[in-house]
Amino acid sequence: MSITTVPEGEVRTLHVTGMSCASCVAHVEKALLKVEGVRAASVNLATEAATVTVAPGVAFADLSGAVEKAGYEVRRDELVLDIEGMSCAACVGRVEKVLRGVPGVIDASVNLATRRARVIGAAPVAALVAAVRKAGYGARSAADVSEATRAADAAAEERNLQRAVWIAAALTLPVFALEMGSHFVPGAHEWIVANLGHRESVWLQFVLTTLVLFGPGLRFFKKGVPALLRGAPDMNALVAIGTGAAWGYSVVATFAPGVLPEGTVNVYYEAAAVIITLILVGRLLEARARGRTSEAIQRLMRIQPRTARVLRDGEARELPIEEVVVGDLLQVRPGEKIAVDGEVVEGSSFVDESMITGEPIPVEKTAGSPVVGGTLNTRGAFSFRATKVGADTVLAQIIRMVEAAQGAKLPIQALVDQVTLVFVPVVMGIAMVTFLVWLAFGPDPALTFALVNAVAVLIVACPCAMGLATPTSIMVATGRAAQMGVLFRQGEALQMLRDADVVALDKTGTLTVGRPELTDLVCADGFAHDEVLALIAAVERRSEHPIAEAIVAAAREAGLELAAAEDFEATAGHGVRARVAGRTVEVGADRLMRALGLEVAVFAEHAARLGDEGKTPLYAAIDGRLAAIIAVADPLKPTSAQAVRALHALGLRVAMITGDHARTARAIARQVGIDEVVAEVLPDGKVDALKNLRGDGRRIAFVGDGINDAPALAEADVGLAIGTGTDVAIESADVVLMSGDLMGVSRAIALSRATMRNIRQNLFWAFAYNAALIPLAAGVFYPAAGVLLSPIFAAAAMSLSSVFVLGNALRLRYFQASVPAVERIVSVPGRVAEA
Repeated sequence: MSITTVPEGEVRTLHVTGMSCASCVAHVEKALLKVEGVRAASVNLATEAATVTVAPGVAFADLSGAVEKAGYEVRRDELVLDIEGMSCAACVGRVEKVLRGVPGVIDASVNLATRRARVIGAAPVAALVAAVRKAGYGARSAADVSEATRAADAAAEERNLQRAVWIAAALTLPVFALEMGSHFVPGAHEWIVANLGHRESVWLQFVLTTLVLFGPGLRFFKKGVPALLRGAPDMNALVAIGTGAAWGYSVVATFAPGVLPEGTVNVYYEAAAVIITLILVGRLLEARARGRTSEAIQRLMRIQPRTARVLRDGEARELPIEEVVVGDLLQVRPGEKIAVDGEVVEGSSFVDESMITGEPIPVEKTAGSPVVGGTLNTRGAFSFRATKVGADTVLAQIIRMVEAAQGAKLPIQALVDQVTLVFVPVVMGIAMVTFLVWLAFGPDPALTFALVNAVAVLIVACPCAMGLATPTSIMVATGRAAQMGVLFRQGEALQMLRDADVVALDKTGTLTVGRPELTDLVCADGFAHDEVLALIAAVERRSEHPIAEAIVAAAREAGLELAAAEDFEATAGHGVRARVAGRTVEVGADRLMRALGLEVAVFAEHAARLGDEGKTPLYAAIDGRLAAIIAVADPLKPTSAQAVRALHALGLRVAMITGDHARTARAIARQVGIDEVVAEVLPDGKVDALKNLRGDGRRIAFVGDGINDAPALAEADVGLAIGTGTDVAIESADVVLMSGDLMGVSRAIALSRATMRNIRQNLFWAFAYNAALIPLAAGVFYPAAGVLLSPIFAAAAMSLSSVFVLGNALRLRYFQASVPAVERIVSVPGRVAEA
C-alpha cells in the first residue's frame, strides 16, 4: 500500500528493519501517518525504506518513535564527514540541505567551527561525498583522515592564507597610495601627474588590482560565482559581486569612459583591492582563532605516549602504542606516561590523573589498582596488565565525547539557522534596492553613489559571525570542561543545565563514599582504643557483614595485628561473640548488652549524638564489661558540604533522594545543608521522586552513580553521572564527572551559564552588527546626517566581526568556577573518633 497525497514539504527516508510481509508495510505506514506534521508516507518492503513527506520542524525522533512503537526498528548509523570550502553560515545550511536529500539519510548536522558534518542514517559514504561535491564543497570521511593529516591540512591552509595576505597587501599598497594619496596628501596629486601621468597611474592601478582580484582573490570568485549560478549564494558570492562590480565599473571608466554619464567617470580600483586584502586578513585571523578553539582536543590527543615498554618473551621491548594488545604486561618508570588502561600487578607509585579527572593531587597505586592511559607516573616503578587499548581506553572515549559535544547544535541555534538560510539572498536584494533607489533619487553623480553604496551593502553583510557565534563557544566550553574533569556527552546539556532549578542528588556513592567505614569508637574508662579495636576486629573478621568488613579494614589501616577468634557465634538481630586470646568479646546492638545485664546509659550522650548524625550505635563488651560504643556508616565525601554550598551560591535548591530511613536521611541533610529530602525510596522509585520534584514546573538536574540511577538519569532534564560509577549510569547521563568530587556539578552549571552568556553576546553582536551597518551602508542615514559607509571600512568591519566572535568565545578557555570559601569535612583514614 502506498500513500502519495500532497507530496509537499521535506522528504525523509527511514531504513526500517523487522518487516516481513505486506501487513508490516501497512502497519509502518499507518504509524507514520499518525505523527502530526506527516503529509505522506510510503514504505518499500524490498528496500526496507520508508519515504516520508513532513512539514518543516517535524523531528526525526517523532518518526522513529512512531515506528518503534509499532514494533519495528529504525536503523541509525552515524557517519562524520570533513567538509571543505565552507566560509559562512549560509554554507552550513546548503550542506545540511543536500545531505538530508540523500536517500537513506535521516538527519544531518553541520558545524562551521569544526567544519564537520554528522550524518545519521544508512546512506553510503560515496553518495554523501558526491552530494556535497555537487553543491560546490569538498568532503571526505573523517574516519579516513588521521588527526596528524587534519592538523597538517589546517597548517597548510593557514600558510596559504598568510602567503595570499602578503601578496595582496604588497599589490594593494601602491594602488591605495596612488588613489587615496591624491585625495588626502597635499601635493601628491600634482606629483603623480607630473612624474607618472594620470592615465598611467590609472593603468597601473588596473594592473595591480587585477592581479589582486584574480590572484589571491580568485578563491572568492571560484566559490562565489558557481554558488550564485546554482541559486545558493554565500559569503563568497557577496564578496565576488561587490569587488567584481567595483572592478568592472572601474575598467569601463578606464577603457570606455564615453559609455558612462558625464560626471560619473571615476575608478574604484583601491576599493576592490583593499576589500579583498582586508577580507583575506580576516580569514587568516579567523583560521588562527579557530585553531585555538580546538586546542583542548589537540591537547587530549597529545596526552597518550607514542610508545610503550612491553614485556614480550621475558624481555622489555619498546613498541609503538598501536601494537599493544589486551593482556600485555607493561612497565612504567618514574616520570613516564602510562600507555593504555590497565591494572597494576607489581610495584607501587603515585599517579597524576589531573589530565583526566581535573584533580591535582596524585593518586596512590598499588597491586590491583586501575590505571588510565595518558596519566603521569610521578615516582616509583610498577608493572601493569593492559585491560583496554586503542579506541576502548578512557582517553579515547573522552576524546569521542568531547568531539561529539563540540559538533552538537543547541536549541538556541535553530533561529540562527532559519535566518542564515535566507540572509545572503536578502542582502543581495537590499543591495539591488539600494542601487536602484540611489540611481533614481540620489544626488549627482547618482550612478557613482548607487554603485558605492550597493557595494558597501554587499561587503558589510556578515553571515560568518552568525554562523560562528554558537559553535565556537561550544567548542571552547566543552574543551575547557574536559580540562576540569567534566565531560558533556550531549552538547544540548550545555543549554539545559543553565536552566536547572533543582539539583537532586543520590546519596550512596554520590554524597557519600559508597562503602561503610568505622566512623566512631569511644572507649569506656579502663579500656585502650587500639586494644579494643583489635579485639573487636578479630571477632568481626569471622563475619561477612559489611559492618564487620568496615571494622576489620579500620584495624588494618591502623596497623593492628589481629589474633585468631575461637568459638565464634552470631545471633540474628543481636550481634556476634567469640573468644580472642583468652578474652570474651561480644559486639552488637543495645539489646545484646541488656541481655548480658550491662547498662548502656553511660554512653547515652554519645548515642544521642550518633543518632542525630544518622548513625546506628553498636556496643562492645569485653570479659563481661561494657567496653565501647562504636558506629559504622557510609561517610560523606570530603567535599559534599562544600559542593552543596556552592550550588546554593548559584541560586539552586538541592534535594537528596535515598532509600534510607527518614531520620537518617534528615540527619545527613542537616550535615551538608540540603533543602529537600525524599527518603525511603525504593530503587525503582527514583523516577517518580523526580516527577514529584518537577511537579511545579521546576527543571531538574539529577546526579547519580549506580545501575539503579540509570532510569532517573534519563528521566531528569539533565543527568549527571559520577565517572567512578557504573558504565550503565554513565551511558544514561548527559554529563559525566570524571572524578568522584561533587564540586564538578557546580563547575558544570557555572560553565553552562558562562557559555550561554557568551553565546548570547556573540549572537547579539552578530545580529546587531548587521542590523546597524547594513542600513548605514545602504545610505539610510544620509538624508538626515549626511553619513555614508565607505566600502573599504565596510570590508574592515566585516572582517573584524568574525574575529570578535571568535575572540569572545576564546575567553572561555580561561573560565574558572568561583567556589565559595566554606569549611570542608575532612576524614583521616585509619583513625576514628575517640573520647
